[in-house]
Amino acid sequence: MLEVKKDILKKIYKTRPKNVRKYDFGLLLVIGGSQFYSGSPALAAMAAFKSGVDMVRIIAPFRAANIIACFSPNLAAYPLPGNWLVKEDLPTLFTMTESAKEVARGNIAVVIGGGMGRTKETQEAILEYLSKISVPVVIDADAIYAISKKPELMSNKNFLITPHGYEFYVLTGKKVIGKSDEEKIKIVQKEAKRLKTTILLKGKTDVISNGKDISLNRTGSPLLTVGGCGDTLAGICGALMARGIDPFTAAQAGAFINSSAGVLAGKKLGESVTATDLINEIANILPR
Repeated sequence: MLEVKKDILKKIYKTRPKNVRKYDFGLLLVIGGSQFYSGSPALAAMAAFKSGVDMVRIIAPFRAANIIACFSPNLAAYPLPGNWLVKEDLPTLFTMTESAKEVARGNIAVVIGGGMGRTKETQEAILEYLSKISVPVVIDADAIYAISKKPELMSNKNFLITPHGYEFYVLTGKKVIGKSDEEKIKIVQKEAKRLKTTILLKGKTDVISNGKDISLNRTGSPLLTVGGCGDTLAGICGALMARGIDPFTAAQAGAFINSSAGVLAGKKLGESVTATDLINEIANILPR
């Protein structure tokens, strides 16, 4: 069993060669948002940028995309026509995914789920998208509810699932809330093996497994229950996977970066800490 330490970052963040090109360090697609929720994909995208990805493209329903585009000039948001993701949007998603894969020379990953909602049509659209793509994906939030309906889609794909305790129950039918770390370790490893995927169970201690290996991230703060800190984690993991890091390693490093940045923000701001404060501390965690 492994325990995540800062040393893991040295394996990822090495001195960049002088002859790099744009997208050598990844292009991340963030698919999320709905008529009511715009913050989640924006937080994931901003955290990804701070984690070193070269570019992020956000794909969101019309109102959410327009709001997101106002957050920062760094964010490129493509508006879908409706209020929620529907099956009619899938050709656009497939085209943009393949285009990103081509322009980034394969250095691509997707984060999907934040703020999308759980209407039947949106959940079906998420499932169809995930069934037909062949790129690394971080599956978070509402996309976990979708894939729980067809878990065989995860089998041997380059996916990372990032549930909290209740989402883990939705995904697997196994209860982990209130259980000891030792019990969680056994359950997460067994379920990751059964589903043939990588799981990052979020909590006081993050439990990460690809079905074979287990790693624990004990860095964190009770202040990180504030909304948006799961979105930043998904964005960080997506940034790492876009630069070619495998899901298990990306989950470990992502959990460490997210929680360590949250600890720094919490020390400064206490109960006033927010997810954007966490994002601002990521630079103080990464090697320079």
